[in-house]
Amino acid sequence: MRSAVVLFAIVFAFLPPSTSNPAAAPRFPAWGTPVNLGPVVNSPFLDGGAGISKHGLSLYFHSNRPGGMGDTDIWVSRRASVDDPWGPPVNLGPTINTSFAETVPTFSRDGHIMFFASTRPGGQGGNDIWASRRAHTHDDFAWQPPVNLGPNVNTTSFDAGPTYFAGDGAFPPTLFFISNRPGGFGGNDVYASELLLDGSFGPATHISELSSPLNDNRLTIRHDGLEIIFFSNRPGGVGGNDLWVSTRASLGSGWTLPENLGPIVNSAADEFQPQLSSDREMLLFGSNRPGGFGDFDLYMTVRSGPGR
Repeated sequence: MRSAVVLFAIVFAFLPPSTSNPAAAPRFPAWGTPVNLGPVVNSPFLDGGAGISKHGLSLYFHSNRPGGMGDTDIWVSRRASVDDPWGPPVNLGPTINTSFAETVPTFSRDGHIMFFASTRPGGQGGNDIWASRRAHTHDDFAWQPPVNLGPNVNTTSFDAGPTYFAGDGAFPPTLFFISNRPGGFGGNDVYASELLLDGSFGPATHISELSSPLNDNRLTIRHDGLEIIFFSNRPGGVGGNDLWVSTRASLGSGWTLPENLGPIVNSAADEFQPQLSSDREMLLFGSNRPGGFGDFDLYMTVRSGPGR
């Protein structure tokens, strides 16, 4: 266990705190009509679990399209500027991907750490959360061998859907994720684990305000920690799985009762695995709504006003 703690310290201790505004209002502008990312990014196969770099030039996602290492792999599509179209996706290769499932990539705000879920061997059992570090944030193929986040985060149950909040002063860096471990309300519930001074993650805490007896899945949090979006099949939605949002007035406040993002974003089909851009103005997600290119496709929606 000591060697694991040392490794976690090496990987995570450099992560810088973010800044937040505790006085910010807990409600934010609505989202516009979603747009399919198109046939260069999407395929006739499953495409989902988007993660976008801070500079907005690298789009990561998972897919079971041909050409991967096996099962579901993580791919990256790149563009020269935010005004350019996305290029053809490239598989991240065997350092990250295996013959097992790798899904839902997401990043620390500084871009040095990628968190993702995997069923690969070497974890705590079932589906675990892993992390990989890179030294250069503009090199999409320089990821180091992934590290399992250990038994305080992972269990023999299903653990996935990570999103990382970098903390602010008295509020430590925190990994939010979902799990169906015993002790929740039922299905997949929301948990949080704080980064400790030794570089390891502490015991996971159940977040009751965001959990329900149904399945609450893959989270994405604003970098100021005041807004969190996830997908769920809880009652009150538009379709099967919908996107839901909860906010808090400050980092010391509790989360509000989650609200459905409504019929502009959600459909009678499934919406899943949301991801906020670093500037908080764009939301990526997957959907199997009509009009796509097959199975689940990636979609984008932008805010109808400033996201602050």
